[in-house]
Amino acid sequence: MDYVSALLPPAVMAVLFIGVIRVIVKSQGGANKAKEDAAVDAALAGAETTHQATAKTDA
Repeated sequence: MDYVSALLPPAVMAVLFIGVIRVIVKSQGGANKAKEDAAVDAALAGAETTHQATAKTDA
C-alpha cells in the first residue's frame, strides 16, 4: 500500500499540469485574441510614451 501513497501525489500533479496546459492552449487566439492584443498594444504605447518623456527630460 505504500507504493500507492508514493505514486498518488505525482499522478495528481501530472493530471493537474495537463489540465493547466489544455486551458492555456485553448485560451490562445479566438474571440479573446483581439482584446488581448489591444491590451498589449496599449501597454506598449504607454511604456513608449513614458520612455520618450523620460528621454526628453534627461536631454
